[in-house]
Amino acid sequence: MLTSPGSQIWLPDVLYSGRLLRDSSEKVERGVFSSRSIRMAKARTGHWLSILAFSLILLKTEGFYVGITYVDSAVAKGAVCLDGSPPAYHMDKGFGAGINNWLVHIEGGGWCNNASTCLARRDNRLGSSKQMVKQIAFSGILSNKQKFNPDFYNWNKIKVRYCDGASFTGDVEAVDPKTNLHYRGARVFLAVIEDLMAKGMKNAANAVLSGCSAGGLTAILHCDKFRALLPVSTKVKCFADAGYFINAKDVSGAAHIEGFYSEVVATHGSAKNLPPSCTSSLRPGLCFFPQNMAQQIKTPLFIINAAYDSWQIKNILAPGVADPHGTWHYCKLDIKDCSSSQLEAMQDFRVQFLSAIKGLIGSPSKGMFINSCYAHCQTEMQETWLRDDSPVLGKTTIAKAVGDWYYDRSPFQKIDCAYPCDSTCHNRLMDWTFVRKAWDKWISTSIGSSGEPLKAALLINYDPTGPSRLLSTIAEQEGIRAKPIEVNQFVDFIKRNNLQSESFFIGQNQYLVTSIHDGWFCARCMNTSHPAGEGAIVMQTTSFILVALYDGSIGSASRAMVDVDQFAWQLGRKNL
Repeated sequence: MLTSPGSQIWLPDVLYSGRLLRDSSEKVERGVFSSRSIRMAKARTGHWLSILAFSLILLKTEGFYVGITYVDSAVAKGAVCLDGSPPAYHMDKGFGAGINNWLVHIEGGGWCNNASTCLARRDNRLGSSKQMVKQIAFSGILSNKQKFNPDFYNWNKIKVRYCDGASFTGDVEAVDPKTNLHYRGARVFLAVIEDLMAKGMKNAANAVLSGCSAGGLTAILHCDKFRALLPVSTKVKCFADAGYFINAKDVSGAAHIEGFYSEVVATHGSAKNLPPSCTSSLRPGLCFFPQNMAQQIKTPLFIINAAYDSWQIKNILAPGVADPHGTWHYCKLDIKDCSSSQLEAMQDFRVQFLSAIKGLIGSPSKGMFINSCYAHCQTEMQETWLRDDSPVLGKTTIAKAVGDWYYDRSPFQKIDCAYPCDSTCHNRLMDWTFVRKAWDKWISTSIGSSGEPLKAALLINYDPTGPSRLLSTIAEQEGIRAKPIEVNQFVDFIKRNNLQSESFFIGQNQYLVTSIHDGWFCARCMNTSHPAGEGAIVMQTTSFILVALYDGSIGSASRAMVDVDQFAWQLGRKNL
């Protein structure tokens, strides 16, 4: 969740952050805690230590950190991220029998369709290698443990960071001097592959191009190109995880995603880097959809996708622009909360998805694992890739299906029955019913115009594995009417990790951070008209950022802190 402050542990599917409470005497000196909060802090220290210890154990067994590599030589070739910084990737070297095998996995991150949306990405990790964390954890298909990744554990495994906003298809020579935006994704892809070739991939016996979400689309669009860059003797196949985005109308009847993709292609100059077999007969924007070009891919391709892909439901079927009154809000958060009419629309979406892949069915060079989970990206997370309780089709996990298909042990083309027949699906630890009930109970006693510890609170749902900043980020709010764009700006402030030198806005109020702790920080309003002042407490949990606003002095802060910590603790018990 929060990139700062505090320690973070990336586990399969979610980010666990140990919110350790420091010595209470230190907080007394700073006037942060009341005596009541001190007692609560002491009681909970053991709880958070237990979570941290558990997280460390899981990290050790199911994931491991890998450092970043910058391709500095690419800059001279103009192969750069949106902001002009060099491309980057993380590499875990192969060993044993896998020393000459290579798995190149592309990170996801959505797309930007014009100068404004690309500018919004330019100064964060989706547009600049300067803003990328120096280490990320590998798990699932990137795991180095045979138990968790039996067919690829000892391969050279690379995760390519995504920073161009067009699935590595753009190539515009001109750079806008006003925005300094570089649309050079196609050059970045080539530069990264050339760098890996120099490090040994030119001798690869086996090679895979894979990716998640926008990275999965990259694996489809560049599959044949990847094959062509490697020696003829190399066995090459491609995996696309949650990258099969379909051209479906939204609930209002508008062709929203078709227009969006056309703008992406036009902005980035992508047409010349899309498969000619498609662009020779269709408009370039339509060739961004796998259903219009995947059938012509000559290199073997395996599709891993949920028929009810959660990103596609949220952003293709029911995007905010098609749902101005927020009717789909809770349904998009949890499929169990969908009405009968919403479920009917989602079932129709599944029918359209299956129609979009029908051209691949029966092809000896194509494989597919199409389950009926409400999910997005299933290969990077250990719990969905391979674990005792992982999703299965025909009693086969994703890891086994992909491995058997790659090594030609057996073909695999299976499509799940319709929701809700599959009992093996994961809810990604996001029990929205629990969250909403806990939230409603909490705000009834903690938030009010007078007499309560808080005047407003905002619960931000921020998923670091999500494919796009277009995802709804406001999970709940009370006493404030925050807008998604404002919340995204606040999240960007958190990501930049300059808490001590920057201010941030919540609504019309500007805040300055006054104290930073492990997993949370305090701030004071700089432009308040309130005589006693106004403050904010920002706290991280596993899956949320909780922003709590209060009126008053430090004494008010201590009351607010107790209530905020109480709610965060409830979420922590559920790893939420």
